[in-house]
Amino acid sequence: MELSPWMFELLQQYGFWALILISFIAATIFPLSSEIAMVTSILLGLNWLEAVTACSIGNCLAVSLNYGMGALIGKPLLPRLQSSRGGRKALHWVEKYGLYSLWLSWTPIFGDPITIAAGIFRFKLVSYIVIVFSLRIFRYAIVGYFLR
Repeated sequence: MELSPWMFELLQQYGFWALILISFIAATIFPLSSEIAMVTSILLGLNWLEAVTACSIGNCLAVSLNYGMGALIGKPLLPRLQSSRGGRKALHWVEKYGLYSLWLSWTPIFGDPITIAAGIFRFKLVSYIVIVFSLRIFRYAIVGYFLR
């Protein structure tokens, strides 16, 4: 996956704030790579800690939205999740492993549907936040650390 020209231009012009937006969008239903955006922003001159912070903020806000949508809308989202391979896997893992499935929430393809399913199944919010936010932030910290 490569960075689209509009995202590159957005990162050039708005840096930190663009990275928050891209990371938010990437953690929803759109197939974007926040890691590629983060690497690009660092190569464009954004400090690696700022890049990790921006990606973490955007991504954690988005997975909060995912959980909230699952908790509030729930049932209407099930057919949509079941219609995709990643969604079916996520639902299977959440049903089978419960809270432990959140340890896969950082992964591409399956991670974001897991965050929606966690809301549908009403996982405890504090546990959800601690596990999912920690894993998302850690993922960005690892990438950023090696690019510093």
